[in-house]
Amino acid sequence: MSRLKDAFVYALLYLFSLIPLKVMYFISDLLSGFVYHLIGYRRKVVQDNLAIAFPEKSAQERRRIAKRFYRNFTDTILESIKLISSGQELIDRMFVADPEVFKVFEGTEKNIQIHAMHNFNWEIINLGVSKQMKLPFLGVYQPIINPFFEALFKKIRTRNGTVLIPANDFKNNFVSHQDQQYVIALVADQNPGNPARAWWVNFFGKPAPFVTGPEKAARSRDTVVVFAHFFRLKRGLYTFTTEKITDSPSTMKEGELTIRYLDYIEQKIREQPDNYLWSHRRWKHPFKPEYQELVLERPLK
Repeated sequence: MSRLKDAFVYALLYLFSLIPLKVMYFISDLLSGFVYHLIGYRRKVVQDNLAIAFPEKSAQERRRIAKRFYRNFTDTILESIKLISSGQELIDRMFVADPEVFKVFEGTEKNIQIHAMHNFNWEIINLGVSKQMKLPFLGVYQPIINPFFEALFKKIRTRNGTVLIPANDFKNNFVSHQDQQYVIALVADQNPGNPARAWWVNFFGKPAPFVTGPEKAARSRDTVVVFAHFFRLKRGLYTFTTEKITDSPSTMKEGELTIRYLDYIEQKIREQPDNYLWSHRRWKHPFKPEYQELVLERPLK
């Protein structure tokens, strides 16, 4: 019965994915208004996050950002469905601003670690970058709880050669790749599972925990570190920009790489505030006095 249900859902999604993009974006306009005004999906979380990040903006300005965010959110959902049948036009139109950042390390012994963030549309960016990447491209991700959608998105995400490594079992799945040259992409603003084992730092002026793994891995393996930002130039047209931070992170002070990453993503979010995943509960963990020894250089308020 479960297989029959999954087959029925897949058939519906596949048929929907055949709809032209222009029609999909019209549907997205209607859907974003429905999600924001009627369903109110995580609307309080979005509003609270925007109030923390942009206290200098008026309530009206933050509402405008929220509405644009929900349109980007529903665009991402429908574009991801489009990828079920192909969505090749979306992938082909994705623009990598500086591919030389990666090419200069081809044929060397240096591995590359990309520190990305929760921007739209990560599904298209993954397929576009992996298509152009000559080195093995590894993507660390959080598995989807629902088995059907986990299998579906795993099939989509690996279409152009991306090797997916689940974050909840990283060590065991990474072993077979660690002795070859690779590029590995991490969503480094992921909320830590245990805030008592995270680094604490002011993020938009409020204490928030950040995972220590990306920096520790880069420093221990002396991996080239590249910060990445991706955003939409217009509907259906995305760009991927990079900034090489260091090719010898082992020489940096502990916490320095993480602080530079936070400075980077704050700047990018301020430039395009509706492009960030505000439904992600970035400040869900309260700061406690016992976390004081985990605080990085930024003073906490």
